[in-house]
Amino acid sequence: MKCVGMQYMEAVRRLKASGFQPKRSLYLSFVPDEEIGGHDGLEKLAQSDVFKNMNVDIVLDEGLASPNENYRLFYGERMPWWLVIKATGAPGHGAKLYDNSAIENLFKSIESIRRFRASQFDLVKAGLKGEGEVISVNMAFLKAGTPSPTFKQKGSTQDYRGRPLITATDRSNPWWALLVEAIKKANGKIGKPEIFPAATDSLYFRQQGLRAIGFSPMANTPVLLHDHNEFLNQAEYLKGIDVYESIIKAYTSYIPPGRDSL
Repeated sequence: MKCVGMQYMEAVRRLKASGFQPKRSLYLSFVPDEEIGGHDGLEKLAQSDVFKNMNVDIVLDEGLASPNENYRLFYGERMPWWLVIKATGAPGHGAKLYDNSAIENLFKSIESIRRFRASQFDLVKAGLKGEGEVISVNMAFLKAGTPSPTFKQKGSTQDYRGRPLITATDRSNPWWALLVEAIKKANGKIGKPEIFPAATDSLYFRQQGLRAIGFSPMANTPVLLHDHNEFLNQAEYLKGIDVYESIIKAYTSYIPPGRDSL
């Protein structure tokens, strides 16, 4: 996400240089551990008194590249579930063949998971479901000889008030309308609102009951997240700065009814 961060900072610099005066505060967060769960970064920030005193109304977090001309907007995300499967079996010498071995029993579970994974992937390949509308399963590693817990972590799907962790994309959410209008004003196009196909730090904001939208101005760009040779071409990079300028202007100029400048 280095390119997106640089686009955002350049947009802020341009607005400041042009003399633009925001009506409310704009905060940028820099955290160290989004890729490993965000527990020491955004989770602690979102739960802190410092953050509560910021009086935040809207959060704009990362999105994904789009292979076509439409930018992608995300109003929610999938929840991670790290699971450890422990298989047991008859003990014996490593050179001996015997029934009911631990690895044989483990393969039965792996095959069952493989079939489920394939069924979900087939829906995506056929265009019947988006990546954020299915359950993805990927095996991280195999380990033998050391006891492991059977369950590691599962995230909540509701905020502290018991509401679903999604952000409205209709008239009830003025921040969504402002974002769409700002993107179009910068000559950008948007696609259908999506559920983010992975997990981001937006989770911790939504758990606090805040609206959060995932967006990165990267159209006409292949999705190479964590892949080799991930790139953003120059034209899209520069256009993204214009888009962020438009969004920042719109967001920092809007004061919800009943609120003072912040």
